[in-house]
Amino acid sequence: MRTINHIKYTLLTLSAGAAALFSSCTDNDYAELDMGYDELKMTASATDVVLEEKNHALEAIKLEWTTGNNQGTGKRIAYTLELAEAGTDFADPYVVKDAELQTYNWAPTVDQLNNLLLRNIGILPGETVSLDAKVTACVDGIENDQVAMVSFTATTYEPVTETLYLIGDATPNGWSADDATEMTRTDNGVFTWTGNLAAGNFKFITNLGQFLPSYNNNGEGGLVYRTDDSQPDDPFTIEESHCYKVDVNLLDLTVSYTQVEGVQPPYSTIFFVGNESDWNFLQMTQDPVDPFLFRIGVFFTKGGEFKLGTAEGSWENMYKAPRENAPYTDQEVQFIKGFDPDPKWVLNSDETNLAYKICLDIRPGAERMMMNLYTPYTEMYMVGSATPNGWDLGNATPMTLDASDPNVFVWSGRLAEGELKFSADKQDDWNGAWFMATAEGEAPTGQPQHVLFINKSDAACQAQYKDVSVGSLDYKWVISEAGNYTVTLNQLTQEVTFAKN
Repeated sequence: MRTINHIKYTLLTLSAGAAALFSSCTDNDYAELDMGYDELKMTASATDVVLEEKNHALEAIKLEWTTGNNQGTGKRIAYTLELAEAGTDFADPYVVKDAELQTYNWAPTVDQLNNLLLRNIGILPGETVSLDAKVTACVDGIENDQVAMVSFTATTYEPVTETLYLIGDATPNGWSADDATEMTRTDNGVFTWTGNLAAGNFKFITNLGQFLPSYNNNGEGGLVYRTDDSQPDDPFTIEESHCYKVDVNLLDLTVSYTQVEGVQPPYSTIFFVGNESDWNFLQMTQDPVDPFLFRIGVFFTKGGEFKLGTAEGSWENMYKAPRENAPYTDQEVQFIKGFDPDPKWVLNSDETNLAYKICLDIRPGAERMMMNLYTPYTEMYMVGSATPNGWDLGNATPMTLDASDPNVFVWSGRLAEGELKFSADKQDDWNGAWFMATAEGEAPTGQPQHVLFINKSDAACQAQYKDVSVGSLDYKWVISEAGNYTVTLNQLTQEVTFAKN
């Protein structure tokens, strides 16, 4: 016999008098009636019940019973409904809770009955079990209780997960199972999420920190449940970076991801303007992995005031300091639609002749201006299968510091077909400072291209990214044509040029 949880609850009672308990039955305050001498009988709406989660909200079975009798005493009748595996003689039954009962019947949903069988009676998923249901009617002062029974079989199912997460280089937190992006459960097996996806791949996992089980691409755009590393691990692919609404139905094994407008930055361009630029508008670079962030590196020689605009040449709709003459370390931002007020950040004269990097976060209601002094790295290395020394980080290919600019490194030589990125510190655990491509597999154009800078061991770098785990980022350029190249990397402006000689 299986061990089950036994919580003594009872059924409904007939009477409007004061509450009272009779034997093992409970008074549920029904109207007091003369029930006469009718026999207590119970019926079931089905004899074989196959439970399926896709029907979870539908009625699984309905058990109904007659009133029974109070032998003309006019006393109330109390009822108890019990459920047990057949052959156990109700030695340790599940007693149905009052809150689940209706007058003279019990009609659980598919979900309710399946959970009851799995959790309370100990039936295994996918197992067919024979069950006995018993209703007992008792009357105060009458020794013999009335009993009616029915039997039926039920086949259970394994419920799908109640949690689901997005994982992959297309998702906000990359391939880290510990930081996977949680979806919202709206019903049994139904999940949704809206947010920015980058060009790349993704799939679904059910538990944080665990790559299995997962839901993958079945090759036809639907879902397949994966439980073992030996099974195919095909992902879904996002071709264009955008805001998407992702909908998943694990019961139908369907998935859709549709471009939507919504979780998008309010502006696609931001400009630095101030005394340093002679009040000309210098366009900032939109971060490739977090489109709410805009960046610029500036070597300040003049200092003075500055603010940040949303359209070139326009003095309206600007991001400004929280107060007049705010120091550059003040991260607070106010967005001003009109011209006034017009407070600005100020860089003092003793803070000039230095390089700074500015990062503006334009999340509505959570705007931040993060400006930090930038100390350039004095060494830079190329690593990857396209470089002379391959993926040997300890023996990575060094670049040469430009004699006229401490922010610029140059290298000339032969690159093979393959991948590469730049290390600024050769940190042997690979969690150091990297200058990398803005997307996986980016191809050189021969013209200046933006570079993504990530210091994986720097808390300040991670703090700039609210929805991205920097430790999971690992984008590389792909050299498709071997040959002699001159590679120029500017770490302040975060630009690289691969010029084929």
